[in-house]
Amino acid sequence: MSFNNTNTDILIAGAFAAFTVDFLVYPLDTIKTRIQSPDYRRLYTTNGAVNRSLFRGLYQGIGSVILATLPSSGAFFTTYESTKTFLHTINPSLPSSPTTPLIPLPILHAAASSTGELVSCFILTPAEVLKQNAQMVVRGSSSSSTTHAFDGHATRQAFNKFRNNPSQLWRGYTALVARNLPFTAMQFPLFEFLRTEIYRFREGKGSRSGTLLETGIVTAISAGSAGTLAAVATTPIDVVKTRIMLAAAGDGGEGQREKVIKEMQAQGKDAKAEIEKAQRAARGGRAGGVAVGKEILRTEGVKGLFRGGALRGAWTALGSGLYLGVYESGRRFLEKRRVGDEGLSPY
Repeated sequence: MSFNNTNTDILIAGAFAAFTVDFLVYPLDTIKTRIQSPDYRRLYTTNGAVNRSLFRGLYQGIGSVILATLPSSGAFFTTYESTKTFLHTINPSLPSSPTTPLIPLPILHAAASSTGELVSCFILTPAEVLKQNAQMVVRGSSSSSTTHAFDGHATRQAFNKFRNNPSQLWRGYTALVARNLPFTAMQFPLFEFLRTEIYRFREGKGSRSGTLLETGIVTAISAGSAGTLAAVATTPIDVVKTRIMLAAAGDGGEGQREKVIKEMQAQGKDAKAEIEKAQRAARGGRAGGVAVGKEILRTEGVKGLFRGGALRGAWTALGSGLYLGVYESGRRFLEKRRVGDEGLSPY
């Protein structure tokens, strides 16, 4: 690699960054999932106004996510950094300008981040499916997000839906890749560009310090800005991904369907009508995300495809800033311990 880190350093820094962000930003992700759900109005609004149930159990499903994001984040950053370094190495310069690479750097960064996502998403998909189904478990009015924040009941309840057909846990892989590939392909080239320009600006003013604090702040600003733009642009794909993953729990077989019907009837709901409504909203999950998107557009309009977009943008700004800021600071810290100040890479 172009910097003096081992793969172990990258794995540790990536895992620590993932844990930090999952713990701090998870409640916003839960709210976003509920807003994008086809059952949002039925479960979380009363007479057109948001009710308290939207904010209960905001940490439901976090256990499965932490267990999966630690290895998936390490796999992403190891793959990303290795691929980026490899592509830089084999990228020739223009004959007329030896300092100008033949293939523009944003394309290399997009290719490297996309490769990392393909590896990461395979590890992350089952946890993402469990997480989003756990986030939709409705608690009673006596429950509170504080008392039951880390209760594993919601995750166990979500997992039980897949016992008869565990392969459904990977049903959302294509949808997750379809969302994350364009997101990272947009975010990382812009992130690398903004970070490089901020450092150049600070060097020009003579204010570049090279401290871990500077590294963290510059990285966080660059990543947060790039992440927000990419998040808002890819919100329709995120909505489709959410619908497909929530619909996966409904394909556990006839026994699971009857169980769900009994649970809904016990709550005084028209179970079959609710299931048919959910299936119509998520129709096309097996055929592909395009069919799901068309159904959302037909039933909810363009607004439905961008549902939760503002929250997703705010959540991503905070999450990406923390994620890459903590990762880069951790990577630089481990690099500094290994080679000292003199051997540090420039960025």
